[in-house]
Amino acid sequence: MAPPGKTGAMNRGTNKDAGDWITGHNHSCRLQHAVARSSFRFRVLRKRRLAANVVRMAIHAPLVAANAKPGQFMLLRPGEHSERIPLTISNADLAEGTVTIVFQESGVTTRELAKLKRGDYVHDLAGPLGTPSEIAEFGTVACVGGGVGIAVMLPIARALRQAGNRVVGIIGARTRELVLLEKDMREACDDVLVMTDDGSYGGKGLVTDALAELIAREPVHRAYAIGPLPMMFFVCKLTKEHGIKTIVSLDPVMVDGTGMCGGCRVLVGGEAKFTCVDGPEFDGHLVDWDTLKARKAIYKDEEQFALQAALEREGKDAEA
Repeated sequence: MAPPGKTGAMNRGTNKDAGDWITGHNHSCRLQHAVARSSFRFRVLRKRRLAANVVRMAIHAPLVAANAKPGQFMLLRPGEHSERIPLTISNADLAEGTVTIVFQESGVTTRELAKLKRGDYVHDLAGPLGTPSEIAEFGTVACVGGGVGIAVMLPIARALRQAGNRVVGIIGARTRELVLLEKDMREACDDVLVMTDDGSYGGKGLVTDALAELIAREPVHRAYAIGPLPMMFFVCKLTKEHGIKTIVSLDPVMVDGTGMCGGCRVLVGGEAKFTCVDGPEFDGHLVDWDTLKARKAIYKDEEQFALQAALEREGKDAEA
C-alpha cells in the first residue's frame, strides 16, 4: 500500500517565501519548517499477533508520539474508504516516533487494519485525543484490566507507579491463551494477579474475585478498571461498597472524536458528557451503565450486516 502522499490525495509545494504547504480536497495547510513531510505518512513499523484475533501494531506517527499521554486515543482509517475508528494508545515512543495500538478483530474496520503488513501505511490518523488520565500519588492503586483493556491499562499503570504509587495489576481472560501482555504488566506494576475463567492459568475465577481478596488484605486507595462493559460494571459495584474511587475508560460509538457530533455522549452523574473530549475516563460510580449499554448496541444489527457482507466479499475474492 502506497503512502497517502503518493496517491494524489495530498501534494506538497515548496515556496521559500510562503513556506511549505500540503494541499488536498480543496484545502491547504501550511507546515512549519521543523515538521518533516514523513510526519504525515503513518507507516506500520511492527506488527505482532498476541492471540488468535488480537493484534499489536506500532505505527510511525512522531507528532502524536511526542504529545501522547496515558489514557488518550487516536482516530484512524486503515484505507481511503474505511470507517473511522477510535483506538487507545498503548505506548508512545518519542525516540522512535511511534505509537502502539492493540486491537481485536471484531468488525469490518479492525479486520482491514489487521490486514496491513509491515511497511504498509495507515491512510490517515488523528491524535492524541481525549483527556489524559489523572496521574497522582494516591497510595495503593488496583489496575484491573480485561481483554484488550489490558493494553489500555498498561501506560496508566506505568505512570501511576512512576508517580510513587504501589500498583497492583489484576488481569483476566477466559483462558490461558487469551491472557495478554502479562510480561509488560509485571514490568509496569509492583505486583500482578492473573485470573482465568477456566483456571487454566493463574487463579480460577473473575478479576473481581482477585480484587475482593486484595481489598481484604490491604487498603486500596484508588482503582482503575478497563475492559468489557460487564467487567467494569461489577468492579465498580464492588469498589463502591468499599468507598474506593474507581476510574473507567469508556468506548461508546464515536464519529468525529472532537466533541462536535455528540455520538459518544454518556450520562455521568446525571449530566451528558462527551467521551471524546470529557473522557474517555470517568468516575465509574457515576456512570449510567444502563444507558451506556443501550447506546453501545444501537448499531449492532448494522455492524453484523456489514461484517457478514465483508466476509462474503472476501470469500468471492478467494474463489476468483
